[in-house]
Amino acid sequence: MKSVNLGGRPREFDTDQALERAMRVFWAQGYEGTSLTDLTDALGITRSSMYAAFGNKESLFRKAMTRYAAGPAAYVSRALERDTAAEVAHAFVMGAVEATTLPDSPPGCLSVQGSLAAGKAGAVARDALIAWREDGYTGLRRRFEQAAALGDLPPQANPHLLARYLMTVVNGIAVQAASGAPRSDLEDVADLALRNLPLTS
Repeated sequence: MKSVNLGGRPREFDTDQALERAMRVFWAQGYEGTSLTDLTDALGITRSSMYAAFGNKESLFRKAMTRYAAGPAAYVSRALERDTAAEVAHAFVMGAVEATTLPDSPPGCLSVQGSLAAGKAGAVARDALIAWREDGYTGLRRRFEQAAALGDLPPQANPHLLARYLMTVVNGIAVQAASGAPRSDLEDVADLALRNLPLTS
């Protein structure tokens, strides 16, 4: 709980719970599609309380991104810790299927749909999400480079293309999930995408 001062009178609210709600609003509606009224209604607080606790909309969005990365999108970091390149790829793609089709959560992925169709007003959020996705690609590429150095990938495997391919597949899964594709279909797509990859030496 955090005490936020509203003109001399403190109001208590759970900032952790409020951040969870804000994350879900951004996840469902995107940055530009989310108004301050949407946020204050979802959080159940006034604008003054929101600014006092989280700063402006951009600041709140960045905090929501961090929460999403540590929560629904934590499959990314877990995948990179797997023992083999094949296990990394499988955990990454199947983790994306699970994260984008969670029950009682918005479909799709915050990192993809958070800034779709963003105009000038959403440029900051769009750029932040582009950087976030690129960080995901970089993490995968480095992990596959490590696998190649250890002989865990065949000589013809290209760590850069493998990482870019898997990022493309995962982003496509997120778009399809947001469009209502069922998890079973996306699991089949993920399996098809993984089946013929050069991931074993």
